[in-house]
Amino acid sequence: MTIAVGIIGVGVMGADHARTLVNHVPGARLRAVTDADGARARQVAAETGAETVAPDPMAVINDRSVDAVLIASPDQTHRDLTLTCLAAGKPVLCEKPLAPTARECLEVLAAEVKGGRRLVQVGYMRHFDPAYMEMKAKLLSGELGRAVMLHNFHRNVSAPTWFDAKMAISNSAVHEIDISRWLLDTELTSVQVFKPKIAGMAENGAPVFLVFETAKGQIVNVEMFNNAAYGYDVRGELVCEKGTISLRSPIHSEVNTGLASTTFYPADWRPRFADAYRLQMQAWIKSLSDGKPVGASAWDGYVTSAVGEAGHQSLAEGRSVRIALVPKPGLYD
Repeated sequence: MTIAVGIIGVGVMGADHARTLVNHVPGARLRAVTDADGARARQVAAETGAETVAPDPMAVINDRSVDAVLIASPDQTHRDLTLTCLAAGKPVLCEKPLAPTARECLEVLAAEVKGGRRLVQVGYMRHFDPAYMEMKAKLLSGELGRAVMLHNFHRNVSAPTWFDAKMAISNSAVHEIDISRWLLDTELTSVQVFKPKIAGMAENGAPVFLVFETAKGQIVNVEMFNNAAYGYDVRGELVCEKGTISLRSPIHSEVNTGLASTTFYPADWRPRFADAYRLQMQAWIKSLSDGKPVGASAWDGYVTSAVGEAGHQSLAEGRSVRIALVPKPGLYD
């Protein structure tokens, strides 16, 4: 069985997805691409061998020869496009966020629940990252006892001028929110956000530090620093009753010269998580063939947005905020 995929939005993420699909995913073909920039869509189609360049997103979704849709368009379009895919009965892999607000995410949940089957996967690719998968497998083995604390670090080289502390939470730290829930298999119940008060430090990309409690009584923290300058760097350490598990990034070379030993950081997230994106895409296509949903669900997409909004409230009010979620629909059990 070959799955024909349409991709909506072929900027940085969408173009990478298109290349991954055609080069690394057996059982799939790239049927259609579309983008607000028609020239860019034609260029990506030429590079990847996409069968057609569609004039707009609706043409992709309504194309009867398209079996599944990948949404990599701007965030504000995600809800409406995902709802349209659900109305058409087409599986969709939607880049995060599922929708710009938790309220809009709930609209997607309601539509999916009404349809009675899971069609939505959200692009939280760290579920498929080999390092995180090994960390979770070691925890589940029971060898180290129960998880007690989880430390997360997420650093970028630089941030745009418009990238403020709220964006650091809702655009970047949501990855740590999602993966912490996945690793610990529990919900986050409260959050408090702190900002360093350093005179003269630029507001864009300045660090934020989030502290969560979980329903199991664990503590989770996230350091988010989008202007760290030295490279893209994601780290994690899971502290258990009988030991710890540290996340290791893939390092392919080490240079020894001038009385020093040096390794290198990537400039952005793509080299670090290349394996995760490839494995996510392969798992998604396989799930469409065997009917077994994988990866982050629409429920996970809603929760990350709701937790992010609680983080915004904590940042504004300078206090710990309880995280309120709607009851989890049975479809996502």
